[in-house]
Amino acid sequence: MKNRFLAWQNTAVFATLIVLLPLLAISYHAFDGEMENLTHLWNTMLGSYVTNSSLLVIGTVFLSLIFALPSAWIVANYQFFGQKTLQWLLCLPLAMPAYLIAFLYTDLLDYSGTFQEMLRNLFGWNTPQDYWFPKIRTLYGACFVLALVLYPYIFLLARVALLEQSENLTHSAKMLGATPSQIFRRITFPLIRPAIAVGMALVAMETLGDFGTVSYFAVPTLTTAIYDSWLGFHDLGTASRISIFMLLMIFLFITLEQYSRRKQKSYQRGYEKKSAFKQLTGWKLCLAHTWCWGLLSMAFFIPLGRLLYWAYDYFEQSWNLDFVQFALNSLKVSVIASVVTVAIALLLHFAHRLSLNSKFWLKTTRLSLQISSLGYAIPGTVLAIGLLSPLTFADHQLHALLKSLELSPVGLIFSGSLFALVLAYTIRFLAMAIGSLETSLGRISPSLDMASQTMGKNGVVMFKKIHIPLISKGIITAALMVFIESMKELNASLLLRPFNFDTLATHVFTFTSDEQLERAALPAIVLVLVGLIPVIWLTRSLISQSQKER
Repeated sequence: MKNRFLAWQNTAVFATLIVLLPLLAISYHAFDGEMENLTHLWNTMLGSYVTNSSLLVIGTVFLSLIFALPSAWIVANYQFFGQKTLQWLLCLPLAMPAYLIAFLYTDLLDYSGTFQEMLRNLFGWNTPQDYWFPKIRTLYGACFVLALVLYPYIFLLARVALLEQSENLTHSAKMLGATPSQIFRRITFPLIRPAIAVGMALVAMETLGDFGTVSYFAVPTLTTAIYDSWLGFHDLGTASRISIFMLLMIFLFITLEQYSRRKQKSYQRGYEKKSAFKQLTGWKLCLAHTWCWGLLSMAFFIPLGRLLYWAYDYFEQSWNLDFVQFALNSLKVSVIASVVTVAIALLLHFAHRLSLNSKFWLKTTRLSLQISSLGYAIPGTVLAIGLLSPLTFADHQLHALLKSLELSPVGLIFSGSLFALVLAYTIRFLAMAIGSLETSLGRISPSLDMASQTMGKNGVVMFKKIHIPLISKGIITAALMVFIESMKELNASLLLRPFNFDTLATHVFTFTSDEQLERAALPAIVLVLVGLIPVIWLTRSLISQSQKER
């Protein structure tokens, strides 16, 4: 049996090595080559890069907590009109790219923006010296913008954790004379702290890997340092060393998150149906509505309304052949990436199922699944830097081979084509496909595999006739998730896209950088609407799951 399925298992290991390729390349270049540019950065800007990145992460996480925790507490513990709708509406800002929010609020709050112009007309102010107004294009403005987009990570996890708490603990504490503040401090908060830590880690990793917002606000961070090192100095070694430092910071976030959950198994989880929610009335009801709808308006409705206004006003300029071409480019590369990613995820899962009778291959394939899921934790910028070197090396080797055979060169097949983009999307979003398929495959009993093998249906036949029909919904879900995330990916696309090739994300970012987002409002709305699909699906799924468990 081991020899029969050895090809599947070896192929799964090979797929895992492809995922490790950018990390290995970054590690190689980090310890190779000259250190002149890094020394220059160390003596000049590196301290600012590290400081700004650290402050950006701290500020964004702090503001995300302020936005998320009161909202999660309100919708999880109180009943009022609109409460059920707010449960998933408050997650919609995840669909809004942060650099779009940055431009929209700059256009609204900058000195020449609508809001300050209204204040000057209202109070008769003429110059900036006549009044003080906070500047949006600062590090703190970037924290505010990123927090508006990323707070749903903490909100969603904290809300689910609050709903999963057993009421027996609260009732017992009340019988023992505990005050509401003591119950929150000694019971409620310790139980939701692991979920909050997971959300904080996600926010921190997304913030550290952001490029669009910090680039538009001209805030020098480690991400912009990677771009400057490669595009400005063409120094892959320095870019790789900075990437290693970013990966160490991400590893620190993951380690702290896992450390915070080290005793989670000892916590009681109650699934009994929760008694009636507390009713909100009077000024408390007004305050709850003001907080939740105000936050939602700032993070989603105001930016979306502005985009819709521009899309209507500049429709003739936006709806052109370029928009159609960029949409087709995004569609093409996203479809290819989703098919390839799901195929690799299926291969890894199937190899794992075939290894149930072998301890060695069982551990090996499980490790392959775990390693293959690391790609999502790698920022798109770092991933692109890690792929540049091996893909360029492959092109050179192919060119040398064709030259030795006296054949015509074929150009940049690997590093200068869609191959690079598809590979980057596959590595980055493979974790999504693996997670989605794991849920579907977990419902298939191993006895079906054994029965199939007994009847002589092994390998591809068993995979095709048994597994595929049973997990077809999971396959479609995984492909949809990868497709949508590929449509929105910006960082890797900026570095790996072929010459004269733009996606909707790079097209919108280009106009944003040129202060002309209104001309790209239509493709921006397309990106937002596409991003709404996984957000609504995820929040609805979690809400339904938590309601069933209770």
